[in-house]
Amino acid sequence: GKTVFLKALLDAVPYHGSIRFAPHTRLGYVPQKIDADRHLPLTFHNLLAAKASIDRLSQRQIDEVLNEVGVPKTLLNTPVGHLSGGQFQKALIAFALLGKPDVIIFDEPTASIDEPREEQMYELMHRLQDKFGITIIVVSHDLSFVYRYATKVLCLNRRGLCFGAPREVLDPDMLDRLYGAHKYYHHMHPHDES
Repeated sequence: GKTVFLKALLDAVPYHGSIRFAPHTRLGYVPQKIDADRHLPLTFHNLLAAKASIDRLSQRQIDEVLNEVGVPKTLLNTPVGHLSGGQFQKALIAFALLGKPDVIIFDEPTASIDEPREEQMYELMHRLQDKFGITIIVVSHDLSFVYRYATKVLCLNRRGLCFGAPREVLDPDMLDRLYGAHKYYHHMHPHDES
């Protein structure tokens, strides 16, 4: 239900009830993955240029977001099906940043990235959040990331849900109640350090 929830936030699937953002909120979206045919000649330059054209943005604005997320211009003409998972994810973030969104929604941003690059992705997201004052909504199974960066957490499961600050709601008992099997994680509170 997590991806469906994100798609409801984007008004991309039908739902009951109402979702309200502040007036004039601009949304960006970074999907978990996009299946791209390796033989398709579509490049990220094509995608960025198309969005820039629709939003009436300049090449300078494209260059700024590419620089901000660390996408070298040499990758712009590489077919999207030939990019590594990390390169592709950074290019998707650049795409989401075009138009200066207030909120960026990430669907498991490290799912297609190898473990050593996960931390770099989390740091990038946090830096963008701090620098631009962007609200970030993330689907993640990485509790260490959630503890480090989240201010609020929403756990979804057929058995129920929890909502609140990570330290208040993410404890072993709550995880057992929601997900059944014991989730093994360790989080050291500042007062536990010695």
